[in-house]
Amino acid sequence: MEQYIVLSEEVKAAKEQGKPIVALESTIISHGMPYPQNVKTAREVEQIIREKGAVPATIALVNGKIKIGLSDEELEMFGKSTDVAKASRRDLPYLLATKKMGATTVAATMICADLADIRIFVTGGIGGVHRGAETTMDISADLEELANTNVAVICAGAKSILDLGLTMEYLETKGVPVIGYQTNVLPAFYTRTSDFAVNFQADTAEEIAATLKTKWELNLKGGAVIANPIPEEHAMDEEEITEVIESALQEAEANHISGKDTTPFLLAKVKELTDGKSLLSNIELVKNNARLGAEIALSFYTK
Repeated sequence: MEQYIVLSEEVKAAKEQGKPIVALESTIISHGMPYPQNVKTAREVEQIIREKGAVPATIALVNGKIKIGLSDEELEMFGKSTDVAKASRRDLPYLLATKKMGATTVAATMICADLADIRIFVTGGIGGVHRGAETTMDISADLEELANTNVAVICAGAKSILDLGLTMEYLETKGVPVIGYQTNVLPAFYTRTSDFAVNFQADTAEEIAATLKTKWELNLKGGAVIANPIPEEHAMDEEEITEVIESALQEAEANHISGKDTTPFLLAKVKELTDGKSLLSNIELVKNNARLGAEIALSFYTK
């Protein structure tokens, strides 16, 4: 297994010194945002984590290796490339064997972080159960990974392009705790609230870190969702974003867009219909998650 994993010098040094490390995904760079905002955001998120006293580890597949921590040049390469594969659990063996470039989704980043013994992972939002899944069976691999892999995912909830109620039901069935940071309701990515309650509210990073530590000391397999609402000043109007999402969903259906193409299409359409406001919200919520993720990592590794 070790032959597939390459740690950056920064991550290697952090491991030797026992410093807290925070995993970051690369799909947000290659598929989640346009260039150059993607690379700029990735660098800013890494810097936020460093300033908090933790070490960022952006994860991606390069030349048959799982890179845990990317160089500045590699970040740029992923931001500019148009032929980067989107890598989930099923794709990892093929992409590594054929030495193709792969950007890791939430699910794949969790797997790679776990292989590198990194327990805290920051992203934008998790995937979930898609609307109409009762007939399409379109359920993100992120949820199954949360059921099986011991990595906590700090996110702004799940995007409201999904069926949030069914997403919470699925997580409950799999025994995945959804912890709201200073909130008792699930945030819906662009907005701070939804109609669904989280399982627990935790008001400090220390409380979250202690809960995670206890879960894994009890050998309760699987991850946890740490739902961190987008800051008030960057949240979008709930009515506006609902209308935009409904319109985008109708267009996706009319164009027969399904499977893993759905989310990128919907996000691009939402950005277009909100005149770019959704992209700014996306950037700010990731930065906000990075701050909380670094604080949780610091507490998790020092207790």
